[in-house]
Amino acid sequence: MSDTVANPDFTSASTSRDAQGHLLNSGDIAIGVVIGRSSEFFDFFVFAIAAVLVFPSRVFPFVDPVTGVLYSFAIFALAFIARPFGTWLFMAIDRQHGKSTKLTIALFLLGTSTVVVAFLPAYEDVGAISIWLLALLRIGQGVALGGTWDGLASLLAMNAPANRRGLWAMVPQLGAPFGLIVASGLFAFFHGFLPSEEFHEWAWRFPFFVAFAINVVALFARLRIVATPEYVHQFERRELQAARVRKTFRHNTRFIIVGAFAPLASFAMFHMVTVFPLSWVDLFTEQEVTRFLIIEGVCAVIFAIAIVASGFLADKYGRRNVLGVCALLIAIFSGFAPSLLGQGFAGELIYMFFGFALLGVSFGQCSGAVASNFPRNYRYTGSAIVSDLAWLFGAGFAPFVALYLSYHLGLVAAGLYLLSGAACTMLALRYNDLLDSRE
Repeated sequence: MSDTVANPDFTSASTSRDAQGHLLNSGDIAIGVVIGRSSEFFDFFVFAIAAVLVFPSRVFPFVDPVTGVLYSFAIFALAFIARPFGTWLFMAIDRQHGKSTKLTIALFLLGTSTVVVAFLPAYEDVGAISIWLLALLRIGQGVALGGTWDGLASLLAMNAPANRRGLWAMVPQLGAPFGLIVASGLFAFFHGFLPSEEFHEWAWRFPFFVAFAINVVALFARLRIVATPEYVHQFERRELQAARVRKTFRHNTRFIIVGAFAPLASFAMFHMVTVFPLSWVDLFTEQEVTRFLIIEGVCAVIFAIAIVASGFLADKYGRRNVLGVCALLIAIFSGFAPSLLGQGFAGELIYMFFGFALLGVSFGQCSGAVASNFPRNYRYTGSAIVSDLAWLFGAGFAPFVALYLSYHLGLVAAGLYLLSGAACTMLALRYNDLLDSRE
């Protein structure tokens, strides 16, 4: 039985029916994917921004500001370490109780872990308990993120026409700029329009409350899709079921290794233009943090446009070619661009504009270049594992490493982490091509 593909036209609700008459609406899948990813990235950015502007003074007042931000970034990385454990746990829940139960538990855990941060007591009130609570909540976020993998992105990719796979592959990535626009906008509003005392006393909590509300909306948007008989049938028909993590590793070692390292340039670049610049501007320049948050929000629009453009480029030149060229450009970018952050407002603007444009083209295709090679019965779990490992190796420690290197060795040194990510991407793509040529 051949697979029926959806109409690639994004301007209408593309629908088709399989041989058994089950309705397949690719537009619904795309909407569910974007809403789900936007909520996850919003949670991510809210915590990241607070790690620079709030946690150093609230949780680590006993150290200097730079060390306080480094400690916050260390806690920030805990979610990426915990995420693979969350995938293992929630894949078991998926097998036993289904995707609806899995998503409900994961998103409520994510929302609860996020909103409770808003009630975090200060170090001055409870001492080290404040640090342990923040770490525990961050781990909770990471475990929950491992369970938010719904398989809709894989289902969307598998229903895409062969000549439009790049365009459909970029759809899930749009959640990143949408999440950044809302998060940076909220913090810019409260940080810019309220006195510093009021911001640090209560206003910083509001984005965490919003995060919980957005997670609830995302939950219902996704359940509306994965809980219907039509989509249950599609998951089963296309063998997008939760396989055991150990078995997936054993049978797909090559795809997991290559898939985890192929997007490292994109993921390292991700934090080098979103999280790290905010910490540098706040700690080492006289620039207004509020204005920089606005710059981030505006450049996130460029980010979204570049992601869409990546789809057309990938369909014309091939996803791996796009990733390879972007990795080379990121390597070049790493050699000089970080120093622009020390050149005042104009330098910051140039860095952010070109950084987000380059990130969008690369990030738009980084999730589909290798994951699509998984056999159908392993794609659901394999794609989740690849995503976990790529974020861990490529992005989890990027803000900490970049700030540490730039503080001790200068801004140019921050590009070393970015350069290593670009090198890993080029090597992984080359390794995959060599293996393909032997088959």
